Amino acid sequence: MSGAVGPGGAGAAGDVLVLRALGLGDLLTGVAPLRGVRRRWPGHRVVLAAPAAIGEFLQRRGVVDAVLVTSGLRPLRGVQGVLSGPGHVAVDLHGRGPESQELLLATRPAELLGFASVANPVGPDWWLDEHEVTRWCRLLEWTSPASSGVWCGPEDLRLRPRPEVLPDGPVVVHPGAAFASRRWPVQRWAEVTRELVAGGHPVVLTGSADEAHLTEELAALAPGALDLGGRLDLEGLAEVVGRSRLVLSGDTGTAHLATALGVASVVLFGPTPPHWWGPVLDADRHRVLWRGDPRATTYVGDPHGAALDPTLGRIAPAEVLAAGDELLGGR
Repeated sequence: MSGAVGPGGAGAAGDVLVLRALGLGDLLTGVAPLRGVRRRWPGHRVVLAAPAAIGEFLQRRGVVDAVLVTSGLRPLRGVQGVLSGPGHVAVDLHGRGPESQELLLATRPAELLGFASVANPVGPDWWLDEHEVTRWCRLLEWTSPASSGVWCGPEDLRLRPRPEVLPDGPVVVHPGAAFASRRWPVQRWAEVTRELVAGGHPVVLTGSADEAHLTEELAALAPGALDLGGRLDLEGLAEVVGRSRLVLSGDTGTAHLATALGVASVVLFGPTPPHWWGPVLDADRHRVLWRGDPRATTYVGDPHGAALDPTLGRIAPAEVLAAGDELLGGR
């Protein structure tokens, strides 16, 4: 059910309503264009239409001013209760349209910024072969008939200044992913985790409530690792990741959280090419493992598939350990 969250007091006329009602990784890659929104409409309240937990997480960090609670492509309910006045601007950071743009047009904005579609004929073209951060910053850079473009980029992803490496921080292992095609086998994570524990590294296992069975299985296969699966909300996960020395995961929201917090990571990709979703800053702190075509310009498999993607399946535990060793400075 949708509703409004956040300060409802008077703000500048013409708030900016931004739709990005997606998951954690999508919202974190959206931080850069959200900061572009602030530059494009300075002094205006930024209202984010997004799931509550992730939206409020960004609100507490000043990325947005208020949250209109929704998810996916549901109709936007309670808009008038959260917008401070008439004449708002709508920004589609959710998708290429037309469905997402039609949801925003139903709120009767004075201006809509989005990629060109049948619902929004005035806008830049959508390109499939483009990094997610670059794509949405390109939208903010586009000059519309109503407003001028602004720059945003990778540095805008940060949720804090780049931290010093914590030599005694734990290694976070996050075995889950939203879809099985992006979920590396638990048995392989166990091989990696056992080696880390044997090397004297404290290891923390993380996962959502739906992924707790994975961390429980992993903890049984790799004694000595601390299982926090299903026990952390988003703030708790951010705290654990923020004080860790290294994060090992698939292409998930936890990987994007490590990027946003400046924490070193090894990220396993498949079937989505890493040049679409991989880390785009602090190159010295991140390693991506990808066994697909380095020149891929489309998906090599189904990112929403129900079986392990073959490109991800070709990654061996020894490769993950080697990349981790490099970032840890040798075990």
